[in-house]
Amino acid sequence: MQELIDQLKAEGLTDKQALRAIEIVKNFAKSKFPLFGGAIEKVFEKYSPKQDDDFLD
Repeated sequence: MQELIDQLKAEGLTDKQALRAIEIVKNFAKSKFPLFGGAIEKVFEKYSPKQDDDFLD
C-alpha cells in the first residue's frame, strides 16, 4: 500500500489526500463487486496503516 501512497504523492497529493483516494477506490470496488466485499476489505486492511501507525493524527 505504501507504494501506491508514494505514487499518489508523486502526482501531487498529500498523505491525507492519498489515503482518502485509496479509501474512495476501496469503497467503489466494494460497491461494484459486492460478492467480493469481504476480500476487498481484507486486502486493503492488510496493507493499510494500522491505528498505531497513523501519522495523520
